[in-house]
Amino acid sequence: MAPGAPRYRIGIDLGGTKIEAIALAADGSEVLRQREPTPQGDYRGTVAAIAGLVAKVERQLGEAATVGVGMPGAISPATGLVKNANSTWLNGQPFDRDLAAAIGRAVRMENDANCLAVSEATDGAAAGAPLVFGVIIGTGVGGGIAFRGEAWRGANAIAGEWGHIPIQTPRDEERPGPACYCGRFGCVETLLSGPGMLREFNATAPAAAKHVKDVVQRAEAGEAQAAAALDRYEDRLARCLATVINILDPSVIVLGGGLSNIARFYQNVPRLWAGWVFSDRVDTPLRQAKHGDSSGVRGAAWLWPPGGAGAA
Repeated sequence: MAPGAPRYRIGIDLGGTKIEAIALAADGSEVLRQREPTPQGDYRGTVAAIAGLVAKVERQLGEAATVGVGMPGAISPATGLVKNANSTWLNGQPFDRDLAAAIGRAVRMENDANCLAVSEATDGAAAGAPLVFGVIIGTGVGGGIAFRGEAWRGANAIAGEWGHIPIQTPRDEERPGPACYCGRFGCVETLLSGPGMLREFNATAPAAAKHVKDVVQRAEAGEAQAAAALDRYEDRLARCLATVINILDPSVIVLGGGLSNIARFYQNVPRLWAGWVFSDRVDTPLRQAKHGDSSGVRGAAWLWPPGGAGAA
């Protein structure tokens, strides 16, 4: 590490309900963690909350650090403003510039799914793999790409955004598909997100489920409709990930988000996707994120290289 370079990296994970901060030492070990509620619907309040959280962490560290931020959506290369964020109060705002001004130094920002991919490629379930596709399946559906340990944005800053493409090889009952907030129908997110699974299940289930884990438990207890819902979900996930493999052919696919905790996926989905991948054999491993819910915030911290500039 260069003389005078920051010893710590701060990562910020900006979620719809909470803002989480983590400080990592040079070896990747966690030094401390803090959380604050997200000021929903309040752009200026969100900027101030993140700046305040950074200041709070640095007081505890006793020194300044680099700052990386994982966010919903992306910074548009065309306008320099946020686009595609489901935290809609960020859209159309110069978020990176405003936050840099608020904390008085350069900030690195990436889509939250890209941060997951970077984290898992750095010291997680895909450590050392050259090309990693990171998947978030939870309240929404997102995807991110890490190439040689760094986030790959693409020309339009939308690389990996598989949540807003139509479900692959749709079956008759999947046409035209549910309406999506992006204005289209049948997006992957509408069927593979947790709310999407629950909506479809509860439409015909004998008793409504409040959470996806309730569907899993009922399937394990032998309820036929719950078991069918999981079978249907795995079939869809396999088809959609097969398309990713056909286009990107990643070294590893890593699942994060709440639905990534369903253990049966890691055996069943690769078995199912084999029929949709254009290859004589599919060697792509499907792995659960090693760092779980912390992958995004750790990946945000890893956006700065060792000894990188960015602390004043």
